[in-house]
Amino acid sequence: MVKNRISSVINIGGLAIGMTVAMIIGLWIYDELSFNTWHKNYNSIALVQSNANYDGEIFTIDSHPMPLGTFLSNNYKSDFKYVVMSTAPEQHILSTGEKKLTGNGNFMQREAPDMLSLNVLYGTRNGLANPNSIMLSQSLAKKLFNNQDPVNKIIRFDNRFAVQVTCVYEDLPDNSDFKDVQYIVPFDFYLSSYDWARKKYTDWDNISIRIYTRINPNVTFEGASQHIKNVLAAHVSGNFEKRKPTVFLQPMSRWHLYSKFKNGVSVTSEQLQFIWLYGIIGIFVLLLACINFMNLSTARSEKRAKEVGIRKTLGSFRSHLINQFFSESLVIAFLAFVLSIILVQFCLPWFNGIAAKKISLPYTSILFWLSGIVFTTLTGLLAGVYPALYLSSFNPVKVLKGTSHAGRSAALPRKLLVTLQFTVSVVLIIGTLVIYRQIQFAKSRPLGYNGDNLLQVQINSSEFAGKLELFRSELKNTGVVADIAAAASPVTSVWSANNGFSWRGMLKAQQAEFFNTINVTHDYGKAVGWQFMEGRDFSRKMSIDSAGLVLNEAAAKLMGLQHATGETIKWKQINDVNFTVLGVVKNMVMESPFADAEPAIFFIYPRDGMNYMFIKLNPQANTSRAIAKIESVFKKITPQTPFAYSFANEDYNSKFASEERQGKLATIFAALAITISCLGLFGLVSFIAEQRTKEIGVRKVLGASVLNVWGLLSKEFMILVFIALLIASPLAYYFMHNWLQQYQYRIQISWWIFAVAGASAIFITLATVSYQGIKAALANPVKSLRTE
Repeated sequence: MVKNRISSVINIGGLAIGMTVAMIIGLWIYDELSFNTWHKNYNSIALVQSNANYDGEIFTIDSHPMPLGTFLSNNYKSDFKYVVMSTAPEQHILSTGEKKLTGNGNFMQREAPDMLSLNVLYGTRNGLANPNSIMLSQSLAKKLFNNQDPVNKIIRFDNRFAVQVTCVYEDLPDNSDFKDVQYIVPFDFYLSSYDWARKKYTDWDNISIRIYTRINPNVTFEGASQHIKNVLAAHVSGNFEKRKPTVFLQPMSRWHLYSKFKNGVSVTSEQLQFIWLYGIIGIFVLLLACINFMNLSTARSEKRAKEVGIRKTLGSFRSHLINQFFSESLVIAFLAFVLSIILVQFCLPWFNGIAAKKISLPYTSILFWLSGIVFTTLTGLLAGVYPALYLSSFNPVKVLKGTSHAGRSAALPRKLLVTLQFTVSVVLIIGTLVIYRQIQFAKSRPLGYNGDNLLQVQINSSEFAGKLELFRSELKNTGVVADIAAAASPVTSVWSANNGFSWRGMLKAQQAEFFNTINVTHDYGKAVGWQFMEGRDFSRKMSIDSAGLVLNEAAAKLMGLQHATGETIKWKQINDVNFTVLGVVKNMVMESPFADAEPAIFFIYPRDGMNYMFIKLNPQANTSRAIAKIESVFKKITPQTPFAYSFANEDYNSKFASEERQGKLATIFAALAITISCLGLFGLVSFIAEQRTKEIGVRKVLGASVLNVWGLLSKEFMILVFIALLIASPLAYYFMHNWLQQYQYRIQISWWIFAVAGASAIFITLATVSYQGIKAALANPVKSLRTE
């Protein structure tokens, strides 16, 4: 190792990088596979889901009518220990004294803390038995009460209700589906405090609640699902009854990696695909490092040939030599393992930031260290298996006579391994380019609205009731606001979808079609910058607009209305009121930027149900000063409500977080794979240049130029890179084509992506080879020939 410093650094450094990648990916995969296992009742908890037939296609839903939860609890006690109804996570205002915070939490039934096995720090796990209580997470309790014990203290909930703290529980881990539940409020409080909740309690046709269950011992999820599958169909009516809903249980163990359903059947989720993908990448990156070790060891075979010959002459068996070379390999592997631990500790904070995780090295885990030792041993054996078998096979008589020289066939395994290295690297380069191209393609997509300088403020307090016009007047007077509007959902999401619409020329098959339905105020179009294809916007001056609709392009196309303006549309859910189409706007990308726009209907009627306010800043105004003025207006009109806002463009860009994360990780893995490949290539070229020193000297004496010598050393590796490109291109196309199929709005894989990847691989190879090639070409031939 000391004698061959370059080779040692490449071997130990390359293996350490490969191990670091494999270890980080292994920790990430373990975090994904252990999702929700923190809950002690993990193996007996399930979410109630149902399949329903929509025009021949089965859709899976996870929200249900409230009476279903009550019915399951009362009639299936032999199957379920607990049946817990819960709202989806909601934001509400919590205040105590001068402190006012917006928190994210659920309304849940009293058995929820026990079912979720919450770790109680203060108070009692049975705290939800008191209808006017609240349970706080440790982090939220600290924000509200510092380090004091908050049990029995009073909190104002949405500036309307007084609730008593009955429990503080430990924050749930990052790999739990309930990680963002900062507080839990009793479901009874939800029913007693909100009129709409009481109406839903007996309404089998209103789908709004999630239902969790914990099955009894000796009960299976499949058996319980069979018992309850027809419950919903027996109680619902109307269109939902016609869809023949069947109820089933989705075990907690399948929530994270099998949450996706296609035509009623659970299919592999994108996250599980990533586990396989990154797992394969981790193995290949480690394999690249092992290939370097094999290549450099076999390349130096002639230098160790005499050693092998002398050892065999002195009585060493082949098994002794194999043990020797494996021992050397294991020493290098364990040195690399120690270095990789240091690298992982250094890289994890950075990796967590990219992967949105909170992974740490489990130093206290015996399993981790045993796994590390086994992993390192296997890596050492894998890296050393070919050199051990190859070097120990030399014939001692030929070696000591000097007649044992490696022929062309001896270099073949090295060529194959180098080709494999660059094949993997090129596949990763192409994959990275495709991912980034897909992200940029979606980012450059026309949005159908203008999100620049558009603030979104959630209306989450009763203080806002009846004050929209006051806000409009006061904000306009600041001089920094161009338009103000409100809607039932943010511009980057849709919270409501309905059917029951009818129109002229409607086909029978279209009766069950669902449309996104967005309740807006008159100025919504001005605030968000609607782009009209025909017709006009809502107008305050036209009283008939209260029964007017604006369609998006997808809705007009679905209805088959070439000129929709002036057409009449009826809506059964609002007593068959006749609505008039005022205009058609371009499709707004309100949901996934990678999916086609859904048919949407914007309407003024009814006048309530606004959840978001939109404030369009004056483009000439300084943003920070404008927000300060807007905040002062909010503090004046709604003093008890914290002023919280987001920019529409930032909310939209957050939709790319998952894909951008994939792109960053793919880039990192590709860069590491290329680095490891280049390390091996550098070492190999260094050795070949050293081995051919006299040949290069003779060539230079006979008139060879620096370019001739450089070409001599580079040609062999360039051929290998071209072979790698031919193998990698169809492989990368196959994998990335399949990856793109998950997106409706996607790119076509262009030829230039392969050209760029090929040019990059060629450039990297030439840059790596050139240093040693030019160095050898510039060497004084007199020195190399004088040694003869």
